[in-house]
Amino acid sequence: MRIVATGMLVAMAALFFLANSLDRIHPAWAYVKAFAEAAMVGGLADWFAVTALFRHPLGLPIPHTAIIPRNKDRIGNTLAAFLRENFLTPSVVARRMRSVDVAGAVGRFLARPSGGGGRLREGASRLLADLLEALDQERLGGMVRSAVSQRLKALEVSPLIGQALEAAITDERHVPILDSAVTWAGRTLDANEDIIRAMVHQRAGWIMRLAGLDEKLGDAIVDGLRRLSIDMAVDPHHPLRAKAEEALAALAWDMQHDPEMRAKVEGWKSEIIANQAVGNWVGGLWENSRAGLLRAARDPQAAMAGRFGETLKQLGETLQQDARLNHALNLFARRAVVGVVASYGGGIVTLVSDTVRGWDARTVTGRLENAVGRDLQYIRINGTLVGGIVGLLIHAVEAWT
Repeated sequence: MRIVATGMLVAMAALFFLANSLDRIHPAWAYVKAFAEAAMVGGLADWFAVTALFRHPLGLPIPHTAIIPRNKDRIGNTLAAFLRENFLTPSVVARRMRSVDVAGAVGRFLARPSGGGGRLREGASRLLADLLEALDQERLGGMVRSAVSQRLKALEVSPLIGQALEAAITDERHVPILDSAVTWAGRTLDANEDIIRAMVHQRAGWIMRLAGLDEKLGDAIVDGLRRLSIDMAVDPHHPLRAKAEEALAALAWDMQHDPEMRAKVEGWKSEIIANQAVGNWVGGLWENSRAGLLRAARDPQAAMAGRFGETLKQLGETLQQDARLNHALNLFARRAVVGVVASYGGGIVTLVSDTVRGWDARTVTGRLENAVGRDLQYIRINGTLVGGIVGLLIHAVEAWT
């Protein structure tokens, strides 16, 4: 467009010299000469005006030229103030965010992840994998173990266990445990009859051993214990079972309300947490979780195809269908963006003004001139044509008066 505009100016100059040499042959050439002469003036004037915005015409330090390079700092400040007043104020952002359905967009993305956002999902997955691999495994594992241990230490487990035991007794979920205990006692008795008889034989006096009464006593004890275990297994209302239930109920109450029992349970908990095996178990949980996250991050398609992907799809459908949740998420997003603008809007404005201030004059000139583009050259072209038409009209008026 610069070539076209300059070419028109050169053409008008050539046309002027041609008409000037031929105006004596015919009066019409005088009109052509007037048009070309005025067109040259208009084209030169607009060339000077356009050039003076960005640089000194012909490199001459004419006053009030190279306007943009000389005022680039003021332009940067004005642009920054324009952004601050029209875009980066909390009220403007809040008003704009009211028409943005963040929850709906997130819901559609989660419900149909294969329909778009593939590059976003893959990029986020690679970023997550890189972050997990870049973190110090030993240090992070130690932090996880420490956090879990601190959380367990701060949690008083005795009342929780007592409440769980009380609820189990109320719902009779403890009955299978008692049945299993009775069954285990019967099997243990059958497996250790010889040990019981040997104990009776050792503790019996020599007179009982001489009379053979120790064997009868041992048999009676074993038979009595066996009959007791059978009765407890068969009769759900056996007195010993009732005693066991009372003991469990008392234990549940003590774990919730007895300070001494609660202190004992806390002591046992602390000993368990301090055990190296428990620390290794917690560390193993973290390693397994980290390995699972890495597998999912390296293969997002596989992760989205499993239960995790189904959960995300369900969440996306819920965000689209649940008006209350949709409103809550949009409200949170609006407040978050407004908060960011309120906190960092001034920094963004300062960044704009400092960036423009840091550009050299050549950079500012080139970027603004390219931004305006072809219209600058159309100014020169229009100036040439309009100037020629005005000159032609003036000559016509002069010739007819």
